[in-house]
Amino acid sequence: MSELTQDLTDGQELAPTAPVRPEAPTFAELGARAETVDALAAAGITRAFAIQEYALPIALRGADLIGQAPTGTGKTLGFGVPLLERVFAPDEGGDGLPQALVVVPTRELGIQVAKDIAAAGRTRGVRVLPIYGGVAYEPQIEALRRGVEILVGTPGRLLDLAKQKHLRLHGVRALVLDEADRMLDLGFLDDVERILAMLPEDRQTMLFSATMPDPIVTLSRRFLRHPITIHAGHTAETGPSPQTEQFVYRTHSMNKLEIVARILQAENRGLTMIFTRTKRAADRVSEDLDFRGFAVAAVHGDLGQGARERALRAFRAGKIDTLVATDVAARGIDVSGVTHVINYDCPEDQDTYTHRIGRTGRAGASGVAVTFVDWDDMPRWRIIDKTLGLDMPEPSETYHTSPHLYTDLHISPEVTGTLPTAERTRAGLAAEVEEDLGGGRSRRGEPRGARRGRDRGRGENGRGGRRRAEASGEPVGDTGPDVTEATAGEATRTPRRRRRRRAGELVAGEAVVGADAAPKASDGTPETTPDTAGDTSRPRRRRRRRGGAGSSGTPAEATVD
Repeated sequence: MSELTQDLTDGQELAPTAPVRPEAPTFAELGARAETVDALAAAGITRAFAIQEYALPIALRGADLIGQAPTGTGKTLGFGVPLLERVFAPDEGGDGLPQALVVVPTRELGIQVAKDIAAAGRTRGVRVLPIYGGVAYEPQIEALRRGVEILVGTPGRLLDLAKQKHLRLHGVRALVLDEADRMLDLGFLDDVERILAMLPEDRQTMLFSATMPDPIVTLSRRFLRHPITIHAGHTAETGPSPQTEQFVYRTHSMNKLEIVARILQAENRGLTMIFTRTKRAADRVSEDLDFRGFAVAAVHGDLGQGARERALRAFRAGKIDTLVATDVAARGIDVSGVTHVINYDCPEDQDTYTHRIGRTGRAGASGVAVTFVDWDDMPRWRIIDKTLGLDMPEPSETYHTSPHLYTDLHISPEVTGTLPTAERTRAGLAAEVEEDLGGGRSRRGEPRGARRGRDRGRGENGRGGRRRAEASGEPVGDTGPDVTEATAGEATRTPRRRRRRRAGELVAGEAVVGADAAPKASDGTPETTPDTAGDTSRPRRRRRRRGGAGSSGTPAEATVD
């Protein structure tokens, strides 16, 4: 088993996130094989959620399926258990080629799906491999060579590996498109169609999506055969989970951080996710909260994959309890114990709102969602409110001194905007080591770290450092180093001759730079020096053209003397 697939099955267990209905059927009653039932029971999962109850009987008989359900309703096992039924483990006759494929829109979602399926197939030794960009190719290629039964990947990296002939998909008998509407939002639909064209026509296809826009409906009609459609749980149209208590406050942008600092000290608060509209805002909020004593980290698209996984590991392990993220993480982060979600910036639309606050209130658990609406956001918020039927079109004006803030969210009125030192019990992001996943380069193509080192140099003698030094009267940068033995020897070295040329010809009248410049006679012509002695070749001719002709409209020549 490769290191990548081993990481998914060692110490990564499916944890029951919430109680299910006592009358819900067990996985054994739904037709799952005994080995899978045992693996799920070892993780404390015996009875199915609604989406699993509806999807398993259909998927286990090999029929194509369209499932409309949001994240957090347990749909991973809804398609993961049927995939495990269709693949052959290594000791069951598997040849090491991928037999099932799950296509996901984001890296985080791919990692989480792979972990869940690997945990459910642990007793049989089914190998599950996540494939995604932002990391080195070599470990993934090596894992493919060793063999894998179920592949979970993002479209871009799947196409790259297939184009390089490292990935063969002719043995795939079951395909899952997870979060299909999110793939549409990210522009992956064309890539998905290319992947579908590589697969055998005789296969089972399952498509899961929270919403069903027209392009997704068209895709399902093209690639699914007589699919059966099921609806389970709340959707973006029906609204967020009823287990999530929602609060909306009209706040000023200058006061948001003060309110957040107090919400993070609410009673019975567990893990918390804060969503911002931009990457820069995510970094700024994370830095400000860290300065105030909170254990926090940021996750967004500008971070390398190693840094993103480091933050998520620290969040899952409880080393930090607050994660600031952009919408790239709104789907794909499935962490149990998230009690609070804060929309630091008002969501763009109702789908974004639903997916963001869907990080809490998952699988039947309760949660709290707080949304900040600035005055400029009111038209957008009224549309969201009307579409979802929240009945909160006019949020109350709220500041960190407003009494209703403390009563709504169960915050002690004695807390301040800084976490007391005695309550800073979490290890923090520094306690989690960032792995070098390879394959990462900076935007300018430099090895990662080179640009960072250059930026540190800028701090001393770069723009900011130079201004500070000039203001304080200190010497700036290279202000004329003292002459040492090394520099004294360089001073006596003959400078190289430098000439400026245009189109391979010497520019007329160009002077030779340095001590090598030839002395001129009284008539202005250069005297012959030992360097030029013996050079009796005819001077080259240079033509200056404008639009293919001289300045007068006819070719003009200038002789270099």
